[in-house]
Amino acid sequence: MRGMTAAPAAPVILDGDPGHDDAINFLLALASPEFQVLGLTTVFGNVGLERTTRNALIVRELSGANVPVYAGADRPLVSPRISAEAVHGQSGMDGPHLPVPARDAEAEHAARFIIRQVRARPGEVTLVPTGPLTNVALAFRLAPDIAGLVRRVVWMGGSTDTGNWTPAAEFNALADPHAAHIVFSSGVPLTMFGLNVTHQAIAHPARVAAFRALGTRVGEFAAVLLEFFAEHHRERYGWDGGALHDPMTVAWLLRPELFVSRPMHVELDLTGGPSAGRTLADVWRVMGRAPNAEVVTNVDADGFFALLVERLGRYP
Repeated sequence: MRGMTAAPAAPVILDGDPGHDDAINFLLALASPEFQVLGLTTVFGNVGLERTTRNALIVRELSGANVPVYAGADRPLVSPRISAEAVHGQSGMDGPHLPVPARDAEAEHAARFIIRQVRARPGEVTLVPTGPLTNVALAFRLAPDIAGLVRRVVWMGGSTDTGNWTPAAEFNALADPHAAHIVFSSGVPLTMFGLNVTHQAIAHPARVAAFRALGTRVGEFAAVLLEFFAEHHRERYGWDGGALHDPMTVAWLLRPELFVSRPMHVELDLTGGPSAGRTLADVWRVMGRAPNAEVVTNVDADGFFALLVERLGRYP
């Protein structure tokens, strides 16, 4: 209507370990004017920190966005480091040609950057981590006040049922369960996208073809990423494509009506036994404890992929 102005762009920090699906998530957010992307922060995870940071720089340059990149934690707080080259390849984004980035990451540590931005915008900044929660946990430990200043944490990790790295644990949770424990215990408003919902959105060939049909560099990049990503999922699960985990976080911020969620109490198993790293989600509230997370349970997969194609189609 005449006289109405658009809502101001919401400030977000994207924290990840790219990673095929992290890359798609970064591209989705950077194509969306609803967001002011304050920066991309990187963490160890799918591959080591040097490679996840390089991949973030590559995705930034592909997008054409002028946003800073900050490298963060190169190891978990306590447990030994694990990685997922078997899923993502040695580079972390195997499949497409990966050029040498023209620009470097900033000198400031990712956790310090998070602290600085949250304090500068109290109650406004949404953190979107799609890897181990180490950078967020470090920020909360270094500056305990910011947990009360963050608007929300929207995390891809965990599961309400089975794992994918062990029978009990999802990779991002297992990669640093102590960091996840810190975040889930912090009182910060928290939304969790676990395997129970991300496994509902499979990038089968027809969906991959929709990215290629865009006829753009970004569309082709996304299609090649997803074709490589599908190989592991075919071998492990027998699926005709990869599960597109990480982009659900930004998609939920854009189109929450595509998702169903419910509040739950979630704890991390820190025992060190065969269930280590499991997110113990009290689906039926049998523990009687107050919920500490909004756990997403269902997605409109067709609507989700339509949103991805539409937004990535905005790139020239």
